[in-house]
Amino acid sequence: MKKLFLKYKEIIMYLIMGGLTTAVSWGTYTLFTLVLPIRNQDILVLTANVLSWVFAMTFAYITNKIWVFESKSWEKHFLMKEFGMFVSARLLTGIFEVIAVPGLVWLGCDQTIFGVPGMLSKVIVSIIVVLLNYVFSKLFIFRK
Repeated sequence: MKKLFLKYKEIIMYLIMGGLTTAVSWGTYTLFTLVLPIRNQDILVLTANVLSWVFAMTFAYITNKIWVFESKSWEKHFLMKEFGMFVSARLLTGIFEVIAVPGLVWLGCDQTIFGVPGMLSKVIVSIIVVLLNYVFSKLFIFRK
């Protein structure tokens, strides 16, 4: 069992941290849809989605750096470059998410799950985003 874990440690840790990042994203999205005083559902979904993305992206950088890709350098120059690349990649997938979630809602995928409007769209887009983020992180940001 330990041998298998060590062989697939990066993928396992990415899935665990990705799951936690998704929980941060969904949790903050849910919180914002419940507490933001916005009556227009389209604007509420967009605003909650952008804010949840910021929280999730910050959480993801820290966990990916430390536990997934084990990036050891904390030198200012290296850290700025790495963080800049991470933010750039996440902005790309974030823009996709910000457009895709309300877009799917607009196209009729607006089912409410657990009382949260547009949550089905959020789930579908989150799966795609997790896959894209792994590819960007593995190939470009946290290269050994």
